[in-house]
Amino acid sequence: MKATNPTIERRSPVVVVLGHVDHGKTSLLDWMRHTKVVARESGGITQAVGAYEVVHSGERITFIDTPGHEAFRAMRRRGASIADVAVLVIAADEGVKPQTEESIAILRETKTPFIIAFTKADKPGVNLDKAKNDLLSHEVFLEGYGGDVSYQSVSSVTGEGMNELLDLILLFASVSDLSCDVRGCARGYIVEVKKDSRRGTVVTVVLRDGRLAPGMPIVTRSTSGRVRILEDCSGRAAESLLPSSPGLVIGFEALPTVGEPFVAGESASIDLLTTEEQVPVSVAPPADRELATAVIKADSVGSLEVLADLLAGKVRVIAASAGEVTDGDVSAAISSHALLIIFRTKFQKNVEQFAKNQNVLVFSSEVIYELLEFVEKHLESLVAPRFGARLTVLAIFGSKGREEQVVGGRVTEGVLRLGKRVEISRRGISLGDG
Repeated sequence: MKATNPTIERRSPVVVVLGHVDHGKTSLLDWMRHTKVVARESGGITQAVGAYEVVHSGERITFIDTPGHEAFRAMRRRGASIADVAVLVIAADEGVKPQTEESIAILRETKTPFIIAFTKADKPGVNLDKAKNDLLSHEVFLEGYGGDVSYQSVSSVTGEGMNELLDLILLFASVSDLSCDVRGCARGYIVEVKKDSRRGTVVTVVLRDGRLAPGMPIVTRSTSGRVRILEDCSGRAAESLLPSSPGLVIGFEALPTVGEPFVAGESASIDLLTTEEQVPVSVAPPADRELATAVIKADSVGSLEVLADLLAGKVRVIAASAGEVTDGDVSAAISSHALLIIFRTKFQKNVEQFAKNQNVLVFSSEVIYELLEFVEKHLESLVAPRFGARLTVLAIFGSKGREEQVVGGRVTEGVLRLGKRVEISRRGISLGDG
């Protein structure tokens, strides 16, 4: 009889939830956790990665809720790489949409097995066959349709199919024989990072092996520290985290990189880390044109990553950090004549007044797409054609030589002056100048 390793134990599944914006991902998790998170999301769109734990049939399941809008591609990819299995949410009344296609591509890229949850099954007139055929056209073959991808129709309003969906997840975990090393170093991944003015650096983690407890040294490739405070996903103080559990860690000396692995324990060192892919916050604007400069602030490192990605090529970011806006941020904007772009973070009255007194142009919003729209409109105003006058041609009097045309017209804007350059256009198309 083959001996078993006493340090290897079964662990619960880590599940990532993906799908198109407004297809019901957060509402699905709200039902499972009996909360109302969706009502608190700005613009009704999940804008950060959250990790939650539910118990079904006596078994724990960890869910990672990822944003569904296309701008959060990097965050979705990061979530999929951490998870054992994914739930791909598709609204039964809409079928496959652009972010559904993108999610399928990410799941294939990360080789993450997945289950389909057809949401909004309680809506009248829902044609589930159309949604299933949409998947077939994207080479996703469901059980009973020539494939082995499990699916379940659910409703976040009535609870229809929810228990069955959880049963499917636990069945997958059982078949996959998920395991962990309970005696070695604590290992896991950084899911989200926030800078809190009272508590310091607050890091959301998901543990994969070992046991994480307060007092342990903790190391990532980008920083290190000691676990001063450890909380479960509900914000309660925790004596320890078990494998597959999400939690909050306070004690890092600097902001770790979202998505990178960590090790913790008395023997923890950077040498124990493997070479998992990391997703740094970086901006590489094109060098062939001058860009407006910007200082960007966000509530978390994950949000900062997305904001930097959205602004790439539009502005040249000279400083980017998570946390409250400080005098230093305003000073950086002043010295570089930069925009101050703020997403979902606090702006104290005295700092706001300092920026106003120094005529710093500030863009702030709780909704990232609204913020982007504000910035784009401003940038368009900077590159708008500059002219001293506009003249509408009313008559052509003939040529003056071979290359000069004599025309008459009416000045409709500005002042027309002798010796100024002229551009000629018809229906928005430039015909020449003179």
